[in-house]
Amino acid sequence: MHRKQIIELAAKHRLPAIYSYRYFVTEGGLLSYGADLMELYRRVASYADRVLKGEKPADLPVQQPTQYQLVINLKTAKVLGLEVPPTLLARPDEMIE
Repeated sequence: MHRKQIIELAAKHRLPAIYSYRYFVTEGGLLSYGADLMELYRRVASYADRVLKGEKPADLPVQQPTQYQLVINLKTAKVLGLEVPPTLLARPDEMIE
């Protein structure tokens, strides 16, 4: 993946980019909103357990994510000259300052 290059290009062109994964924001991206990967990994483990105990994979239901994460990088917002609205600041699961 070329995540570092994508983040650098967005910053160079002063684009307020939104990403789907938290790790983009920890590396300098502005904001991410996407499925909570840890919750998905726990679900995968439970599915693997069920398959190993004899259930057929085709019989298991397809599941959608139920938990999402909002992560905001305030340092990047400042560099881009953006003011994050207070309503958005009240909701993130994580803020990077």
